[in-house]
Amino acid sequence: MSEATTGREAKIDRPLSPHLQIYRPLINMVMSILHRITGAALYFGTIILAAWLVAAASGPEAFQTVSGWLNSWAGWIVLFGYTWALIHHALGGIRHFIWDFGMGYEHETIDLLSWGTGVASVVLTAVVWFFVLRALGG
Repeated sequence: MSEATTGREAKIDRPLSPHLQIYRPLINMVMSILHRITGAALYFGTIILAAWLVAAASGPEAFQTVSGWLNSWAGWIVLFGYTWALIHHALGGIRHFIWDFGMGYEHETIDLLSWGTGVASVVLTAVVWFFVLRALGG
């Protein structure tokens, strides 16, 4: 039996969703995705922070083990990323808080808040780490 007689039409190749093929990524879309990613990253960073606190409470050997790992180049990258994720997520939360009050929905304001979140998170992370390195004598 042919497709014409079964009532089925030939499959037309088309995208299931036009999201990536039609829409170009806007800054608020990117910031929304980053907000979700940083939120998930904060779970893992907080586990590391909790491990460090538990090690501090457990004694000098456990504390030295965890601190030794965090003081490696990989640990510094993780701590730097955790700092950025924390700041970025907090700023994104402030942006959403503004929107919760029904303000800032003009296209220009949405773009300004989105770009501001991205730029401010990088700048504030750099400022925090400047003082960290300065305090450590680096």
